[in-house]
Amino acid sequence: MLVAIGSDSSGIDLKNIVAQHLRDAGHEVTDVGWDGSGEAEYSAHYARKVAHLIRDGEVERGVLICGTGIGISISANKVRGIRAAVCSEPFTAKHTREHNGSQIIAFGAFVVGPEMGCAIADAFLGAEFKGGIFAERFQIIAGIEDEEIAAATR
Repeated sequence: MLVAIGSDSSGIDLKNIVAQHLRDAGHEVTDVGWDGSGEAEYSAHYARKVAHLIRDGEVERGVLICGTGIGISISANKVRGIRAAVCSEPFTAKHTREHNGSQIIAFGAFVVGPEMGCAIADAFLGAEFKGGIFAERFQIIAGIEDEEIAAATR
């Protein structure tokens, strides 16, 4: 699978571990996160890069890492059509892909260790969107994004 990964300076060590784990598992990984050189930017910059790669069809999924996973996921969700979820364990990572069609998973280097980070990424990348009733729910979410609140609240 084509996967983009990004992190700010808080998540660089965990990002490097997860990126290598994904490569070892056979994924093609595009790393757009801070590389340790120069001045690190705020996590929103890296979230935008990963979200744009997904939006533009250059990768299928994304993994974002900052201190908590919160700021970087909020930033990714600002890109139209992107659904990013912060998860601290594998069950919700799998669930957000299956039920919400999330394309990006986020987690925090201050919250999870390397083994858990890899398990979260594996669960997310191993899951597929279920469609069906969940596709209908997705249309409600998309309606909110398009400011069609009336349609979203039926």
